[in-house]
Amino acid sequence: MSDRGWLYFAVFVRSLATGMIGVLLGIYLSELHLGADAIGVIVGVGLGGAAVATFLVTLYADRAGHRATLLLITFSSCVGAVLLALSAHPVALGFAALVGMVNGMGRDRGAALVVEQAALPATASDRERTMVFAKYNVLQDIGHALGALLAALPAILQQSGVAELPAFRTSVAVYAALSFLPVLAYWRLSSNVEATHVAAAKRVSPETRSILWKISSLFALDSLAGGFLTTALLSFFFHERFGVGIEMIGLLFFAARIANAASHIAAAWLAQRIGLVNTMVFTHIPSSLLLATVPFMPSFPIAAALFLLREGFVEMDVPTRQSYVMAIVRPEERAFASGVTHLVRLAGWAIAPALAGYLMGGGHLALPLLIGAGMKIAYDLMLWRSFRRLRPPEECEPV
Repeated sequence: MSDRGWLYFAVFVRSLATGMIGVLLGIYLSELHLGADAIGVIVGVGLGGAAVATFLVTLYADRAGHRATLLLITFSSCVGAVLLALSAHPVALGFAALVGMVNGMGRDRGAALVVEQAALPATASDRERTMVFAKYNVLQDIGHALGALLAALPAILQQSGVAELPAFRTSVAVYAALSFLPVLAYWRLSSNVEATHVAAAKRVSPETRSILWKISSLFALDSLAGGFLTTALLSFFFHERFGVGIEMIGLLFFAARIANAASHIAAAWLAQRIGLVNTMVFTHIPSSLLLATVPFMPSFPIAAALFLLREGFVEMDVPTRQSYVMAIVRPEERAFASGVTHLVRLAGWAIAPALAGYLMGGGHLALPLLIGAGMKIAYDLMLWRSFRRLRPPEECEPV
């Protein structure tokens, strides 16, 4: 199998594990008789571990080597997962979450993602790069969706006669096994995925610093807007606004992930025709306008249809954004650029939910949706104005 195939295998399996533990973690910790406050701390510690790891790979992955860094991250994740399955004391569980970078979000946003995205461009030509990222994101979305379904394993085991807590521990052990599988892929990677001119990577060029400062500032605005629109808050909105049950909301978001996956391929096709920046902007704005209409719909079926239409557009900027950032920096700066832009997004996502929850709790149920949509439109317009003339190599080549 090629390097690209191994990276695809790794992201799919890791997303499967992430989607599974995102659903299981809180319930599993409650089965260990932890209160909501302790659960919140452990979930936060896990995300904190992911943030620290992302920061470290941003600085050192190019020098340490992409393959070695991915193996180290995965071994650490597996050790944490095993400790999580065996532990019961809150301190031990917190340590397991920290070391294992346990992701309670249910979506893969960790350090391995940063390094993989830095390595992927080496497996494709400039013209292939965006489609390669699109397929990478499709596999990630499918993994998240199937992982969420796999979280039903404790219930299946209990129906087979296994006691409740052992069923949960067994399921977390399955998560640990899934966490280990990417090692098999990373072990087979060739030297082609490594950064070139590593000595030069010790100092990021002034041109790249300028680009990253500008684009990261815009990404911060977009991620802050996204923090108003997390899955948890949107689920709460649909439940309160239309009175639908969790099972219907679960089906809605499963369909949304499928729409996201399909949109990634469409984005790569469109980018070949109108360019990466244009695809990012001119698909994102309609998605925000669609979202802004949802609170005013008279019934759940109509609101759900508009929301799913929005989901068919909203992530078309994901593979195009990843491809664009990797294209406009030097190969030896890709891990740094990927890490910086991911860290900015993690910070934005962490800030806004508390404010959104406060607004919703104050009776302004639709306001976070409208604020988030408005901020995203502002981001799109500023992105187009700032970067429409900075083209990736494939858009500068004669057709």
